[in-house]
Amino acid sequence: MTAAERQFRFRVALAFGLVYVFRGSTYLAIRVAIEHIGPELMTGVRFPVAGIIMLTACALAGRRVAITGREFLRQGMIGVLLLSVSNVVLCWAELYVRTGLASLIVASVPIWFLVLDTWILRGERLTARGLVGLALGAVGTLVLLWPKLVASTARGRMELFASVCLIASSFVWAVGSVLSRRWQGGTDAFTATGWQMVIAGCLNLGIAFLLGEPAKVQWTMRGVGAIAYLVVFGSLVGYTAYIWLLKNVPTSKVGTYAYVNPVIAVFLGWYFLGERVDGYIAAGTAIIIVAVALATSAKVKPQVGAEHEPELPACEAGAD
Repeated sequence: MTAAERQFRFRVALAFGLVYVFRGSTYLAIRVAIEHIGPELMTGVRFPVAGIIMLTACALAGRRVAITGREFLRQGMIGVLLLSVSNVVLCWAELYVRTGLASLIVASVPIWFLVLDTWILRGERLTARGLVGLALGAVGTLVLLWPKLVASTARGRMELFASVCLIASSFVWAVGSVLSRRWQGGTDAFTATGWQMVIAGCLNLGIAFLLGEPAKVQWTMRGVGAIAYLVVFGSLVGYTAYIWLLKNVPTSKVGTYAYVNPVIAVFLGWYFLGERVDGYIAAGTAIIIVAVALATSAKVKPQVGAEHEPELPACEAGAD
């Protein structure tokens, strides 16, 4: 193994570690931040600040910050899918859903990757392992949501609606992630991340003003501290590492963060917020982790006559 290969493997391992740890902790930070700050306003403050810092750092490091109109549209679309739709829905849902449950529902993203790769984008056939993973994912989600499905209270029905919205937002996140991998091209991953956060954040801020969120906000040290944590560790560190991995590692491998994030989120929610870990959460966690393991390790078989677009293994992908 050459020195360049060792350096690249170290970067990949470091990026995975950052995604594993900090993406799991953002669920707690989001819950704290939205206690007195609306979801649109919170993300409208968080992402532009993080994006401007990122682009400034790129410029100081000599990276190309200017992008073409086509690149701007592409990064804007990715940013809107990931940060103006999926992330905002997550923030809103955490007003009604426990952080641990939210993280477990979002853990279904790798299963959506498999669905996109096989039945939507490439028209390939799924192996038995993949089909079992999809089936278990559905069973695990049903177990998690069962108390909400049988709830007769208005609160229970709202929790169910928020959970269903989270499932939909997970699919949107998977679509945005696939587009991010396909559209990066020659665009620097850190520059792309900065523009995505600036574009999506400005859109979120505009929507926040239309919804009147600034007039309702209560700025507290607790809320500002949570936003600062999200800016630094959620966006500048965690999200940037995620986008970098999407460019350099097969998407199915990037999706393995879903093994770790729910465990961290459930523990932090229990420890800091006193969230109850009942039998449904425990059983759903076990089933979904197995489902994600099967989904991310499943192979796909090209349909007869279908074009196959192979993914580069990590050691062959270019590094920035």
